[in-house]
Amino acid sequence: MNVIFSPEASEYLADLIEILYDNDYLGFKDSAKKYVEELVINIKISINNKSKKKAPAYFNRYGKGLYYAVFKKNDNTQWYVFFNYEDDIYYIRYIGNNHTCAQYL
Repeated sequence: MNVIFSPEASEYLADLIEILYDNDYLGFKDSAKKYVEELVINIKISINNKSKKKAPAYFNRYGKGLYYAVFKKNDNTQWYVFFNYEDDIYYIRYIGNNHTCAQYL
């Protein structure tokens, strides 16, 4: 299995560190960085074992024929990872959470 993050998804994850810290979701920048690193590791090691659902048409702006999987981080936050996959290669196109994109699922 190979997991590849699109440039846009990679940029979002880098920005997410700042978002988590600047908005006081996490009190220390190192904590925000660790949170994002753990999310990425979780995606890389377990996306192939997650239940995959076809993404609604709303998410076609990130790519055609997308699927998504849910990654529960804690009681308040679930991450939705949108991707294409073929031949055991997962191409991550978009990442959102229950606060930003769940209303469209």
